[in-house]
Amino acid sequence: MGLLTGKTGLVVGVANDRSIAWGIARALHAEGADLGFTYPVPAIEERVRPLATSLGSRFVEPCDVTRDGDIDALFAKVREVFGHLDILVHAVAFANKEDLKEPYVSTSREGFRIALDVSAYSLVALARGAAPLMTGRNGSIVTMTYYGAEKVMPGYNVMGVAKAALEASVKYLAHDLGPQGIRVNAISAGPIRTLAAAGISGFKSMLHHAEEKAPLRRNVSTEEVGKTALYLLSDLASGVTGEIVYVDAGYHVMGA
Repeated sequence: MGLLTGKTGLVVGVANDRSIAWGIARALHAEGADLGFTYPVPAIEERVRPLATSLGSRFVEPCDVTRDGDIDALFAKVREVFGHLDILVHAVAFANKEDLKEPYVSTSREGFRIALDVSAYSLVALARGAAPLMTGRNGSIVTMTYYGAEKVMPGYNVMGVAKAALEASVKYLAHDLGPQGIRVNAISAGPIRTLAAAGISGFKSMLHHAEEKAPLRRNVSTEEVGKTALYLLSDLASGVTGEIVYVDAGYHVMGA
């Protein structure tokens, strides 16, 4: 009997087997969750579908999180297949490469809009779609953030601003959805080699710096993030909402 036996979950953001979202999915599946997955474009579907199949998932659906119609169709399908929802994992972020290479002050208006839409507003839109399926089931939502939302990380630029908006959204959503018994939290993970991280200028330096300065003197893994997500998405964290939980080997506690 696992912690999540009888629970259904939707994981948004798996890109490949190195994704943080995939580390979370594996942890949830190991504890009995029945999971569904999404993909934004066919090229990503080719990677996601075999991974979903390996966990016995019967739900792999398209969803461009910038399109309300896609989100509506996604949750209509969730209702049809599962009938309800207990868990939502939001691990989606994007910014134009040029807006990550140049100084933040050079961010284009369109680049700012895209980063905030994909990386922050998508959580709001997905939570709105999930809430009716979670009401009365003690639902739980987890999203992914990073310390660059709080402190300047050179090269993180507009993504840091988007993650700051995401963290504020977690708190406001926790307030809005709490009366329905739905919890909303975020995990602030240390730098991890993922497809998304490859687009951040100087990412290798960020990895090295975190490893050198973090109290544990190492970087973290997707498995470690997955275990924390399991805690937040299970009844073990039944009294926890609106929190930013750090999984960064302690890096965030350091002053210099």
